[in-house]
Amino acid sequence: MTTAPRDVESLKQLVLGRKDVQDLTDTEQELPPDLMTVNMGPSHPAMHGTVRIVLTVDGERIVKGDVQPGYLHRCFEKESEYATYTQVFPYTDRLNYVSPMINNCGWAMAVEKLMGLTARIPRRAEYIRTIVSEMSRVTDHLTCIGASAMELGAFTAFLYFLKSREWLYELLEKVSGARLTHSYVRVGGVVKDLPDGFDKDLTHTLDSIEKVMVEVEGMLNNNKIFHDRMAGVGAMTKEQALATGCVGPIARACGVDYDVRKDYPYSVYPEVEFDVPVATTGDCYDRYLVRVEEIKQSIRILRQCLKQIPDGPTMVDDPRVALPPKRDTYNTIESMIRHFKHIVDGIKVPAGEAYTFVEGGNGELGFYVVADGTGRPYKAYVRSPSFVHLSTANQLIHNHLIADVVPIFGMINMIGGECDK
Repeated sequence: MTTAPRDVESLKQLVLGRKDVQDLTDTEQELPPDLMTVNMGPSHPAMHGTVRIVLTVDGERIVKGDVQPGYLHRCFEKESEYATYTQVFPYTDRLNYVSPMINNCGWAMAVEKLMGLTARIPRRAEYIRTIVSEMSRVTDHLTCIGASAMELGAFTAFLYFLKSREWLYELLEKVSGARLTHSYVRVGGVVKDLPDGFDKDLTHTLDSIEKVMVEVEGMLNNNKIFHDRMAGVGAMTKEQALATGCVGPIARACGVDYDVRKDYPYSVYPEVEFDVPVATTGDCYDRYLVRVEEIKQSIRILRQCLKQIPDGPTMVDDPRVALPPKRDTYNTIESMIRHFKHIVDGIKVPAGEAYTFVEGGNGELGFYVVADGTGRPYKAYVRSPSFVHLSTANQLIHNHLIADVVPIFGMINMIGGECDK
C-alpha cells in the first residue's frame, strides 16, 4: 500500500491541527525572550582582580551587565588621613601594584608642591624617578598584553612577556630592595642612589626585551584567532572616551591625543624625545597596538635617560624632609631627635591644597591633598584611571557575546587596588 506524497504545507497543517502557520509564528514572536542571569567573577581568572559582573544574557548575547568592584576594601584615601606623609608611600604601592613606582612619584610630587620643593629636587633624583617610572610602565603593559593574550589561548606570548617583566622586576628589586611594593621614592627625592652597574644591566635588559617584542609581535599581530577575537570588539568612539573621562592607552586607541608627559610635562620628560602613539578605531586590537608601541617608546626614553643622567645628590638638602644619615642618628643626639620627630610626627606640610598628576600605566593618575599644617594629610584623594575605565565596562560589553568579555576586560586593564580605593 502506498501513500500519496504530501506537500510541506499540508504536513505542517497536519502536525499543528490545521492551525495557520503564520498565526503560530506571530505568537512565538510575542513571547518574551528567555533571559538568564549569570555571575562572572569575582573569582573568575579573566577578571584581573576581585570584581564581579552580573550578566543578563539572551543565549550567549549580553543584554545587560552590572559591574561590581569593592571586594578588596583598600580604603586608600581614609587610611592616608591616619598616616604621616611618608607612611603613605606603601599605600600608594598597593594602588596599581603592577607599576607602583609611578604611584610613588605622583604622591611625592603632590606633597612637594604643597611644600614649594618642586624646583629644588636634585636633577639626579628626577632622572632616577623617570627611569623607575618608565620601567614600571613597561612592566604594566607587558602584564596587560601577556595576560590578555593568554586568556585568548596565546600562552607562549604570556610566558615570553612575563619572562621579560621578571627581568625588570629583578632590576627594580636591586634598586629598592623589594620586588613589587617598592616604597622607593620619598618627598624630596629617592631613598638611595642606583646600584653600581645599573646602567649596564638595564641596557642589557632593554636589548633582550626588544628581541622578545619582535617574537611576540610575530606571533600575535597577524594571528587570525587573536585578530578575530580583538578586532571590532569593545569599540569606543573618541566622543565616548572624552565623555566618560577615559585616558591613557584606552583613550589614545580612540584617537584622543593626550599624554600627561607631553601635554603637562613634569620631571625630566621635557628633556627626552618620544612619541605618543594614537590609533583610530578604539577597539581591543587598537588598544593592544597602542600598548605595544608605548613599550617601545618607554625603552627609547630609558636609553636617553641612561645617557643624560647627571651625577649629584638624590635627596633635597632640607632638614624638614630629609632624614639624617643612619651613622649620625646612632651617634649624635641632635640627629636622633630629628629622626624621631620625622618618623613619629611626620613632615610638617604647610596648610593648603594641591593636585598633581602623572602619566600612569593606564593614563592620568592624580593625587589631591589637603594639608592642615600637621604631619598627616587632612584629606587625600586619588584620581585612579582604572576606576574611571571600569565605569565604561557596561557599555563596552553590551550586545557582545560572553566570550567577548574576556578580551574587553583584559584590555581595559582594570587593577583592583585602584578601584577599591
